[in-house]
Amino acid sequence: MNPKDFAGTTDPLVAEGWICSLEVIFLYMQLGDPNRVRCAIFLFQDDVALWWEGVEKTVDPTTLHWTEFKRLFLEKYFTADVRARLKTEFMSLRQGDLSVAQFVVKFERGCHFVPLIGDDEEEKFQHFIVGLRPAIRRDVLMAEPADYASALRRALRSEQTLRDISAEAQSKRPFSTHG
Repeated sequence: MNPKDFAGTTDPLVAEGWICSLEVIFLYMQLGDPNRVRCAIFLFQDDVALWWEGVEKTVDPTTLHWTEFKRLFLEKYFTADVRARLKTEFMSLRQGDLSVAQFVVKFERGCHFVPLIGDDEEEKFQHFIVGLRPAIRRDVLMAEPADYASALRRALRSEQTLRDISAEAQSKRPFSTHG
């Protein structure tokens, strides 16, 4: 286990990812609350270490619980306005020119920020279908998938079929000659 130092970031997903990676290590090592906080503080570098010096004036790190530490950390590096923006982006997410695989990456990330949808299989399934490109959505709905996983499989197949149709149409076009 080699946890990474944290020197700060302007990308909230990196900050959240850092916390999540620590939690995996802590779970594996069966680390309790006070040790979790001490370990995280030990990994702070540069501006984050300066920020923590200020926080220490208002909290006692020896009695600070991990959940409270995470709240303080995320308030700084994953602010409420950023979370609200990510939720809004997810609610209006559409496939557009993205491949199904690229859309799924954005969709899954969005489910993390909108647990009312991400944690409800039917809501997740419906939101995914609505976000698909119309031709792919039609194919998915015609297959009458029972859940998100089967809708995703059908969307990937539909996208490949549409690519195959397009490639075949391209190969049958006559060559134009310019004289």
